[in-house]
Amino acid sequence: MRKEEILSLEWEKHIDLKHGFILLDITKNGERREIPVNQTLRDTLQRIPQRLDSPYVFTGDDGKRFKYVNRSFKTACRKAGIKDFRFHDLRHTFASHLVMAGIDLTTVSRLLGHKDIKMTLRYAHLAPSHMVKAVDVLDSAINGKSTIQKLYNFTVGEVTATA
Repeated sequence: MRKEEILSLEWEKHIDLKHGFILLDITKNGERREIPVNQTLRDTLQRIPQRLDSPYVFTGDDGKRFKYVNRSFKTACRKAGIKDFRFHDLRHTFASHLVMAGIDLTTVSRLLGHKDIKMTLRYAHLAPSHMVKAVDVLDSAINGKSTIQKLYNFTVGEVTATA
């Protein structure tokens, strides 16, 4: 979710833990979006106390919703030893991890709330090792043996032949 979407969350209006989703009526692109809630998020949300004097999920001691979290976010990053990282980079990380886990770009695009998959491609940075795994899956499907196994066999065979 985008920072403003998160900070604007209201318990009754947006959070449905019974059915396992967050409902966003108005998003940046103007479309309604349902975001599935996984167990980690469910547990996290259940630990946040709901204030009687405020509808918002994320509030200060006065019950007013948070509007700015930049300073707190920078402090958290500094304490964690993370450098050169902005709140919005969390969306890049989310998208990249989904893609590297094998989730298709259409699903990632819908989760991010993009109208155009071209925007999603900007977020989906792949690690080279995951690209190797991708072609390995194809090789295994076609030949029944993975490229890594063939490379190992070739290298061991070469060592054996020269010994």
